Amino acid sequence: MRKIEAATRIPVPGGKVIDEHIGRVNSGDEALSIAHMVAPPGWDEPAQTPEFTEYTVVLRGTVFVETAEGTTEVNAGQSIVTEAGEKIRYSCGPEGAEYVAVCLPAFSPDSAHRDD
Repeated sequence: MRKIEAATRIPVPGGKVIDEHIGRVNSGDEALSIAHMVAPPGWDEPAQTPEFTEYTVVLRGTVFVETAEGTTEVNAGQSIVTEAGEKIRYSCGPEGAEYVAVCLPAFSPDSAHRDD
């Protein structure tokens, strides 16, 4: 058994806050990562083609997920699963968003393959 005392805040541009509870940075886990995220109104990030499957649970606000099939709106109380190898782009609505992301295997900047 391991108790995780606190999350590690991971700095990112654009005003989004990432608090990793379990993962490569905070707990040394490579099998999966669990992070709590808060994105400011209008936040977006470059497209990525990650090597991990991401399970996202939206707690507040709206997260938009763009893929080759179009854009999916994920509201508070809803979830979405994006598959490894799928090109995706995340953004949020005018009220911002709060969500939890679980990545399998664990997130790393190198395995996200973000567009420039």
